[in-house]
Amino acid sequence: MNPTQTGASTISWRWIAVLWCAGGFFEATQAVLIMRFGEGRDAAWLPLFATSLATWLTWALATPWIIGLSRRYRIHRGMSLRTVAVHLAAFATVSAVAEAWSALLQVLFNPWGNRSPPTFWDSWSITLLYQVVIFLIAYLLILTITYLLDSRENLSKAQLAALRGQMEPHFMFNTLNSIAALVRDRRNDEAVSMIVGLSEFLRRASEDSHRPQVTLAEEVEYLQRYVEIQKVRFGERLRVSVDIEAKLLDAQVPNLLLQPLVENAIKHGVAKRVTGGTIRVSGAHKDGSLYLSVYNDGSNFPDEWQTKGGGVGLANLRTRLQILHGDAAELQMMRAGADGVEVVVTLPLREA
Repeated sequence: MNPTQTGASTISWRWIAVLWCAGGFFEATQAVLIMRFGEGRDAAWLPLFATSLATWLTWALATPWIIGLSRRYRIHRGMSLRTVAVHLAAFATVSAVAEAWSALLQVLFNPWGNRSPPTFWDSWSITLLYQVVIFLIAYLLILTITYLLDSRENLSKAQLAALRGQMEPHFMFNTLNSIAALVRDRRNDEAVSMIVGLSEFLRRASEDSHRPQVTLAEEVEYLQRYVEIQKVRFGERLRVSVDIEAKLLDAQVPNLLLQPLVENAIKHGVAKRVTGGTIRVSGAHKDGSLYLSVYNDGSNFPDEWQTKGGGVGLANLRTRLQILHGDAAELQMMRAGADGVEVVVTLPLREA
């Protein structure tokens, strides 16, 4: 979904076109019915339908600009006179231009089939008087939809920030416990390496903390930094491979998606085996969906994961997926062969 130039992340040109085409189609149909049955005219209906539909082109083109104004000058209790003046001026300007365009169409094509086509001034002034209420409703409708979508997006961002705040301490505490274990074992150089890696990882994560979604390439980079930290602890016991097609690396994914999945695989698979284990991260796409899989060859499959959520990491991730994508996203954990466990995340395939 390509955002408009005003920065509308949830309102695209496609939806603007769809909404205004629907409104224009309704008015064009109404105009034809009035001409045929209300006034009993036998004039060709197609010119009237086409010009009535084209009348709303000005409002469709002005919508991104109005969205930008609505965000810069928000209407709320106690707003300044400047805000009121800006919106009144914007409404008057768009209305005047829209009606000038409509008057021009009337003069050029005479869609009502009048014997004496109206002059530009008569059509502009008279029609504007009748259309001003409809134009006011259109302007207020744009503001209302913008504020509703912004409120929903801000709520989602607040929820995601809260969930991220829950997850990061969870990850940090686990890593600090690992560092403490290394210190107790007098593996001081490895402990220092893990501290440096943790510091770098958290620095990069904090830089993108305001972004609910990142590219898959960035997510893989985060994962590799996390794996480097864990390899200090597990050494050769931890074997991780990443197999994701290069053409998928521009896809949008939730921020910190792969790390909790790999952390879960290490905790329930690799860490509980003397010989360690293998973790495979892979990605594929099919029918407009992105499939990301984390497999580990440990046999520890928590039967209660569906009811208990599989721990903080998976429960947190499942909630974030629901907020971002609703029913279009899914997280599944399943047995993979006799001794393997696989977690598969399904997402809508969208490029950044």
